[in-house]
Amino acid sequence: MNKIFENICFKLINLFVKTLGFIPKNTGTRLGAIAGHILFLADKKHRDIAIQNLGNAYKDEKTPLEIKIIARQVFKNLGRILFEVCWSWNLKGIKLFKHFRVEGLANLNNAYKKGNGVLVLTGHIGNWELLSVIAAMIAYPINVIYRPLDFKPLDDFVKRFRSRFGSAPIHRRKAIRKILRSLNKGEVVGILLDQSVDWYEGVFVDFFGRRTCTNTAMARLALKTGAPVVPAFLIRENKGFTAKFLPEIPLVKTGDKIKDVEINTERYNKAVEDIIRQYPDQWFWVHRRWKIKPFELLKKQEYV
Repeated sequence: MNKIFENICFKLINLFVKTLGFIPKNTGTRLGAIAGHILFLADKKHRDIAIQNLGNAYKDEKTPLEIKIIARQVFKNLGRILFEVCWSWNLKGIKLFKHFRVEGLANLNNAYKKGNGVLVLTGHIGNWELLSVIAAMIAYPINVIYRPLDFKPLDDFVKRFRSRFGSAPIHRRKAIRKILRSLNKGEVVGILLDQSVDWYEGVFVDFFGRRTCTNTAMARLALKTGAPVVPAFLIRENKGFTAKFLPEIPLVKTGDKIKDVEINTERYNKAVEDIIRQYPDQWFWVHRRWKIKPFELLKKQEYV
């Protein structure tokens, strides 16, 4: 892409975000919900994915009507993310921080004191894009692994947004060496572990009662470095946001390296599942989390 064109696109994106950011937060919340509702009605593909995922996860717990209500709310919350991001872009310091609360910070502090750095387990729940605000509030710059966007001007803006308070986005293709370097310096590294990966990048472990391919990077890093794993999620609550730092997940070591990766990865999945069950309408159900099938299930399908 031509550099001049990229620069123009970047400036237009920045202008759009700043302009939308002048909308008051409460108004933006309502507009985001309306936009999400329209998207729910218009985007049949992702609406069906969300309803199917929710139906499979809660098949014995919720009625089809309850599933549809949650799915609609999922889209409304996704619509709110855009307005919340824009709103936050125009604010700094106390004017921004007063909308955020932190719970369980002692869990992060205790893990940090161990001196091996900290791996923060998080996911696409609430408004994950605002986690950098929490990093600024608690004075722990967090290096977060990210997957670059295809449209470079938008990717450049997102990187600037996520790093504006000192956090450092780490490209997933060059992640391991930088993560190890960060942990060796006693820094905090955040990994979103709730997305599907190809079979060669993960292991199949339980998530909402179904085996799903989950990235093994966090388990391997924890086993290699001894860095404690602390779950942290940013949830919408009481017209604001609450960052929840949960107790460290104890590392399991059996002596069998393959088994250790599987056991610990499943424990991380369980932590993500637990927070989703508390706030089911705030997770990214439109993602095909279970799309990669275990080999034995593929074989069964061939003979059906």
